[in-house]
Amino acid sequence: MSDVNKQTALGDVAARQLAIATRTVPQMVAITPRWLTHLLNWIPVESGVYRLNKVKDGSVAEVDCSGRDERELPHTFIDYVENPREYNLSAVNTVLDVHTRVSDLYSKPYNQISEQLRLTIESIKERQESELINNREYGLLASVATAQRIKTRVGAPTPDDFDELITKVWKEPGFFLLHPLAIAAFGRECTRRGVPPPTVSLFGSQFITWRGIPLIPSDKLPIENGRTKILLLRTGESRQGVVGLYQPGLPGEQSPGLAVRFMGINDKAIASYLVSLYCSLAVLVDDAIAVLEDVDITNYHEYKY
Repeated sequence: MSDVNKQTALGDVAARQLAIATRTVPQMVAITPRWLTHLLNWIPVESGVYRLNKVKDGSVAEVDCSGRDERELPHTFIDYVENPREYNLSAVNTVLDVHTRVSDLYSKPYNQISEQLRLTIESIKERQESELINNREYGLLASVATAQRIKTRVGAPTPDDFDELITKVWKEPGFFLLHPLAIAAFGRECTRRGVPPPTVSLFGSQFITWRGIPLIPSDKLPIENGRTKILLLRTGESRQGVVGLYQPGLPGEQSPGLAVRFMGINDKAIASYLVSLYCSLAVLVDDAIAVLEDVDITNYHEYKY
């Protein structure tokens, strides 16, 4: 008797030919929450240039605090820096190409152009966060003044190191910014010392804190030979902190500072879209940011305790 005659019911493989699979949009592991861009205060820069005016060092107003009824009041003024720094917006660009045959034939249930643009925009925003941290001209790591740089006492990130960072940014510190592996290393040190850090809820997610200041993870902080850096920031223009800069009102604007423009279809039936993001970052005063350097995120130091 043949195998066909032995079969008593429809098999799974054959049955699936009549079924409709439930599909997802394309998933991309490189997408992160990008907390830094959510936590920064963003300032619109109409002309693409942000001039950071500052007071000259040592300029303070002379005042009289005596209680005498008749006195000669001091005359004073506050001097400004004559050549203030200007920040130009930086561009992150790419051109998305989609064959019209693909978008015409394979756009159900998900539109191919929309999905390609969504994933391209996600990639650009990931690069934006990396530039905000690592750009050599305006990035956070390059903007820390020499006096605001400290090194770990024992290599591993300890509560003592975090306290010293707070002394550098003591005027309304906003958040620590560090690699997830640095958060894990700090958590180990806190547990070892018997001071497990509490948590706080932000944006519907849980973050551990130190002295009430949340530890915000970003995988854009560089790691070299098991070492990384930890930042502490104060944000906001009114607090003389760190601010993000963007260009408003772009043609084809999809979100603040990001635009998508159709470039046309070439003779090979390729449709092209220009995706552009314009942004920068400014540290308004030196004590708005500090960095803990040479942070060891490995485990070999555990025996020291």
